[in-house]
Formats: sequence, C-alpha cells, structure tokens
Amino acid sequence: MKLNVPSLSQTEFWSQAEVRLPQFDLPAMVRATREAPVWVHFGAGNIFRGFIARLQQNLLEQGLSDKGIVAADTFDYDIIRKIYRPYDNLTLLVSLMPDGRMEKEIVAGVAEGLCADPSDAADMGRLAEIFRNPSLQMVSFTITEKGYALTNLKGEFFPFVQADFDRGPQQCSHAMSMVTALLFARYQAGAAPIAMCSMDNCSHNGEKLRASVLTVAGKWQEAGFVPAEFVRWLSDEQQVSFPWSMIDKITPRPAPVVLEALQALGLEEMDPIITSRNTYIAPFVNAEAPQYLVVEDRFPNGRPPLEKAGVYMTDRDTVNNTERMKVTTCLNPLHTALAVYGCLLGYDTIAAEMRDGSLKALVEHIGYDEGMPVVTDPKIIRPMDFIHEVIDQRLPNPFMPDTPQRIATDTSQKVGIRFGETIKSYLASPALDVKDLTYIPLAIAGWMRYLLAVDDNGQPMTCSSDPMLAQLQEQLASVTFGAPERYDGQLRPILSNPNVFGTDLVAAGLAGRIEEMFCRMLAGPGAVRATLDAYL
Repeated sequence: MKLNVPSLSQTEFWSQAEVRLPQFDLPAMVRATREAPVWVHFGAGNIFRGFIARLQQNLLEQGLSDKGIVAADTFDYDIIRKIYRPYDNLTLLVSLMPDGRMEKEIVAGVAEGLCADPSDAADMGRLAEIFRNPSLQMVSFTITEKGYALTNLKGEFFPFVQADFDRGPQQCSHAMSMVTALLFARYQAGAAPIAMCSMDNCSHNGEKLRASVLTVAGKWQEAGFVPAEFVRWLSDEQQVSFPWSMIDKITPRPAPVVLEALQALGLEEMDPIITSRNTYIAPFVNAEAPQYLVVEDRFPNGRPPLEKAGVYMTDRDTVNNTERMKVTTCLNPLHTALAVYGCLLGYDTIAAEMRDGSLKALVEHIGYDEGMPVVTDPKIIRPMDFIHEVIDQRLPNPFMPDTPQRIATDTSQKVGIRFGETIKSYLASPALDVKDLTYIPLAIAGWMRYLLAVDDNGQPMTCSSDPMLAQLQEQLASVTFGAPERYDGQLRPILSNPNVFGTDLVAAGLAGRIEEMFCRMLAGPGAVRATLDAYL
C-alpha cells in the first residue's frame, strides 16, 4: 500500500495496520483552503509535519475549521517536490511511546505544498496570490534560528542578503526577503491585517522575525523600491503582528526501526531520502508523544481556535517565562550536558546515556539542585512537573533515536542561555552563592574537553558543526591531551567571554573550578569517566 489520497479509501488495510485515518472531508478542505486560505507555514520539515500540521487536523476533525495549512519551504525545495507532492501532502506520524508502542496516524492537515523558490514562477505566483487574499490570518515559521539571520558573526550583511537589498522585492533569494516581498504584495492589495508567528525553538523568536523583516523593508525604502507607508504598515503591530511563541517536541531523523516496522505492515515507498540540501527526511515522521506550544495571542485578522487543539494562547510575558523555564532549566541545559559527554564517551543515543548512572545523576543535579532554585514559573505549566517528565519519561525513552551528536550542534550559540542564565541568576540573588555551583561547571568543563576533538579513549573525534568551532579550537590548540601539567590558562579567554556564556565566568569566580575539572579530564584515556564518577 502506498501513502496517498486514493489509498485512504482502503480502510481495512489501515485498520489492520493500526493506523488512524483523518476524520474529515479532505477534498472539501482542499477546495475551501484554495478559495480562502487562512494559514501559511514556512518550513516544511518534521516539526511542522509531526506537530503543527496535526493541530489544524485536530480542528478540522472537531468541525472547528474547514481549512488546512498551506506549507511552503524557502530552503529545501526537494522536501515539497519529493516528500509532499508524491504523497498528496500526507504524512504518516509515528509516535514512539516509552513502553515501545508505535502509535500511528495519517496527518492530512496540509492543503497545499509550495516551493518558495525564486526560480519557480508558478509557486511564487501562488504564494503571492495567497498573501493578497484578505482571508489569510496567519503565517507561521519553523525555519530554524539561522533562517532569520541577515548578518555574519562580524555584523556584516551576507552577500546574498545585500544582493536582495540591491535588487528589490522582485528578485529575492533569502527567506526574510521573500517573506517581506510577499507582505508588500499584501500591502499593495489592500493592506489587510496579518499575524507573522515564528514557532522556531529560539528565544524571543517573534522579535527576531520582526527585526529581520523591518530591516529588509527599510533597506528597500532607502533604495526607493517600496514607499514609507509600507514600512509604517509593517511597523504597526495592530496591522502586522509578530507574536512570540515557545515550542517543544522532539522529532528526530527517520529511524531504521520505524521504517522496518512500516514495511512489515505492507507500506511501500517509505524509504528516507537525502535531499540536494542534505536533509535526511522520509514520508513518515517519528516523534516523541509529549508536545508543547505556547503562543502570544495577538492576531489582528483573527485566527484558528488553536486553544481547542491544545495550544496555550496567552500573553507575551507568559510565553517568555515558559520558554525561559524550558531553555534555562528544565530541558535544554540537560540536553547540552548529555550531548557533550555522550560524544566523549561514545554514546549514540540520549536514551542510552540516561542508563548511565553518572550521566543521569549529572542532569538530575543540574536540573533539580542547581536549576530549580532559580527557575522561572510561567504559571500555566508547573516547572517541577515539566522537568520530571523530561528526566523520567522523555530523555530515557529507548525508542527515541535522538543522538548526542545532533544536540551538540551549535553549542557555542546555546551555552549562554542554557547555563549562563542560571549563573546570572545566582550572581543576582542575595540568598545564593554562585560558587556553590558544581554540576553546571562540570558540564562547561565537559564542553571545553569536547572541543579538543579527542574522545575518552584518546581517539580522534569529530565535533558537530558550530559557527565558533574553528575559533575555539584555535584557542585550545596548545592544550595537550595526556599532559594536564602543561595547562597554562588557555580556557580563560573563553570563560571570560560574555558573548559565549552571557557573563564573565572568570569574574564570577567559576573559572578555577572549571579549570580543575578540565585538567582532571586531560589526564589520559578514561579520565573523563573518572572525573564524572568522582563528582557524581
């Protein structure tokens, strides 16, 4: 059996395969969406397919909407051409439960898949048509934090971004330029209000999106491509809002064990592909079951009733507090600690790490002992319930094929939030002493040791991609594995850099402890394990 719309009529097959089918009129939804679209989403990858598209399906099945989502991709057009269109925009979602069960369902919340490709006149024309339609209420994004970036680490505009500034809205290549050009089409068609809602997993995501769009529009105004009135319209959040959000659901790359299970059921053409942009993606999405989406409720043209699908619709402060709870205390710091030590110790899944007594104790100490005293309580989700779910259910799930190598990506961009914010909270508290911290320094020392690209067996190790990797490794080039006595303060320029950690760890009084831990881990093969065991 192949995954497509005609196959949905084969209800007996899907029932025997224990796959839940969509419970709404799919052709009617596609027609209604084409006539009066309400939601466009940029970023057609797994978090969208396995979470966000399912939200709209939930509303369709409740009879609370008759429209689907128009999915577009600004980066990897093979996703649309090879994963969406051949399968009639359907996704097979496989939820991996901690007891080993696979809960399977077909997600059909997508009405249309489009390539935001400047060389594809038909799809770009369709996107412009949708943006001109006053029925459009919201545009959401999961394009990763890099998708909003206009400048390099030196603050210089990327050459392709500068080219978009020079050419104007008719010839765009960057995601933010294309989105701004589509908003200009909407402005020209009557300037109906709209919400631009980033759902990417980064702090203040709506602020990042707004800043990039306004920068592009401002440059175009300076060059005479757009009028000042357009920029004023974009700047008025009563007309164009940029809600903040917090999203949380792990949707790792397709797992072989899931593919084998689907093939055993008789499903055909489920194999993953590697796109021309090196995306590893399949017609199915395997994901954990827990999921959270908290959205600032500012939608000037109305919105779908997302709260009926389990979304927390609230104010900006609550969104910010929920994101801060997750990113600085209850999940992300634990992930980063597991990532660097998992790479050093040769683990290939997070779940396997959680069966290691020392590593499990490490994240428990970081979360419960050092993080929870300064945790931000968003009120809508209890921090202690959230972190218990993370430590007791989500991280140990043996059927989640998530890897420390994936999570170790871009660590230099993460540690300032994941560890630095807790350190700053200790520094600001009259009741707490930052020098009492042990396990966060141990995680930082582990990252420093990881940067040497030598595992705990003394063998060469490949570090995950990171924009600061070359710079950091150059600063540590004179550190010698197996010779801790030769250490001569090479960590100090890194530890004192507030651009990395959000604060100066030398001035905070933590450098000495981190250096001591780091040097213990330099002693030779097995020293990382010995250091962990000594502290835990």
